[in-house]
Amino acid sequence: MERCMKYLKIIIITGCLVFVLFNPHLAGCKDNSYPLNLSQDEIIEKIENRYAAKGFSANFSQKSTIKAMDITDTAFGNLFVKAPGMMRWEYEKPDRQLIITDGKRLWIYRQADNQVMVGTAPYFFGNGKGSGFLSDMKIIREKFNIELDDKSAGKYYVLKLIPKEKTFDIFLIYLSISINTFDIVQITTYNSYNDETKIYLKNIEFKKHIDDSMFNFEIPEGADILQLDG
Repeated sequence: MERCMKYLKIIIITGCLVFVLFNPHLAGCKDNSYPLNLSQDEIIEKIENRYAAKGFSANFSQKSTIKAMDITDTAFGNLFVKAPGMMRWEYEKPDRQLIITDGKRLWIYRQADNQVMVGTAPYFFGNGKGSGFLSDMKIIREKFNIELDDKSAGKYYVLKLIPKEKTFDIFLIYLSISINTFDIVQITTYNSYNDETKIYLKNIEFKKHIDDSMFNFEIPEGADILQLDG
């Protein structure tokens, strides 16, 4: 079980996701940039208003580096989010994998192994872990001390999030926010060992309706089932 937990942490938090050298660009975005002198509270309010929609979808890419082991993992896929608390991460490369939560339950399905890991969502996504704040932006104000980082320039605001409650998984988060749309286009997280995970989001589409069935998972017949917590 201990080995499974270590493996899972690599998959969800610091492993398995991809860094791609591209400029996140949203199709059809007009050049109506807000000035870079907005206050921190104004920026956060605009982010909250932007994500007040019921849900959104995006393509993601991510790179995770485990510093002590000098290991970097990459992956690509699609993301679907619906408030409150629902997320579906569809990994396409390098291996097909699903991470799905309905806000309470969690399923991690590795197709090649016909293996399903089952757990509870708060354990893995609570307090903003695993980018859990994407499904509930109130978490940002509630769980983090926020600073407007001096990296803010050009096309992006950068918010530095410091957890009010220190954990192994989340030591520091940087959010890069488009000054045109106030979409979150990059998430960079560090754990207590300074391992780094970068997630890029592009082709973000806010949706009026995403069916709840996307955030439930039926375990395939004959699948190997592993309990992750509780």
